[in-house]
Amino acid sequence: MPANVPTTTTSVLTARALLLDMDGTLVNSDAVVERCWRGWAVEHGLDPDEALKVVHGRQGYLTMAVLLPDRPMEQNYADNRVLLAQETADLDGVVPVAGAPAFMAAVAGLPHALVTSADEALATARMTASGLPMPALRITAEQVSASKPDPEGFLKAAAELGVDPADCLALEDSEAGIAAARAAGMRVLGVGPRAVSLSPTAHTRDLTDVRVTGLPDGTIRIRVGV
Repeated sequence: MPANVPTTTTSVLTARALLLDMDGTLVNSDAVVERCWRGWAVEHGLDPDEALKVVHGRQGYLTMAVLLPDRPMEQNYADNRVLLAQETADLDGVVPVAGAPAFMAAVAGLPHALVTSADEALATARMTASGLPMPALRITAEQVSASKPDPEGFLKAAAELGVDPADCLALEDSEAGIAAARAAGMRVLGVGPRAVSLSPTAHTRDLTDVRVTGLPDGTIRIRVGV
């Protein structure tokens, strides 16, 4: 962890459902993302370091639209299909975020959903490579018409769980993801270094210091910190 990333502070949150981002929150896929997107950026004459600043949290076609605003969206969709195939096949370095296995075991019997910008194939590949169980409810790229930072995915997950958005806690690592959760009216537990400067409701370096408890009245208590 970089020296400028603060340690986790102690917070206690409550919710009726947990909505979980995947990349950067449950799964560390940064190595793959960097390999694939650096290659794409170089191919299109872009600065790879600058491109990597905007790739996290969004569907690929939207990242391309941000980086190449004058390009036809059809070409972005086509390139996105190619990149998705590359990322799905490349699992070298894909590992769980620290504490993710115990966290997923703790939420197994509680209302929760995966809300990811990955498609079903990529989500399955990365969760499997990380040894993490795939939630029964997942909102993937195929199920939404708009990518994060649009709140559609989070709102759809809340609706399918039958929980008011205000009673949901989203776990997110990226600017786009945190913006999407906020736009949905949800509180956010920021995970990892990207979330530090984005003013989430609470922040944790990883999932090792997150304790989840289901209470008899259906409330979920989330203790963050030692």
